Amino acid sequence: MMQQRPARPKKIMSWQEQIEQELGKAVSGLQEKNDGLARVCARRAVALGVQAWIERSGVRTWPADAMNRLRKIQQEEAFPLVIREAAQRLLTKVTQRDQTPVSTDPIADARLILAHLDQLT
Repeated sequence: MMQQRPARPKKIMSWQEQIEQELGKAVSGLQEKNDGLARVCARRAVALGVQAWIERSGVRTWPADAMNRLRKIQQEEAFPLVIREAAQRLLTKVTQRDQTPVSTDPIADARLILAHLDQLT
């Protein structure tokens, strides 16, 4: 009878590793000319950054999903205007790019927001 090896536990990624993974997917999306994928991954990176910030700061009144977290950043007057504008650009759908400001570099917008969240704690 063969003995089975115990399954190796899966490595749990840190918030930073998860954020960098999403930003890497966003870069791949841009390289593949897939703006939608790049924007979705940039949004997810910000959502992960918000979750990390929530855990560090103890804030509990934030929504759970990426789009609502971006909306909260965009509407929260405590955030600097440049951060709120970056959130607004990330919220804009690619299909609305002719009607509203859309991020031409969603990764830069995500990194801007993430850097600000890091400074808060």
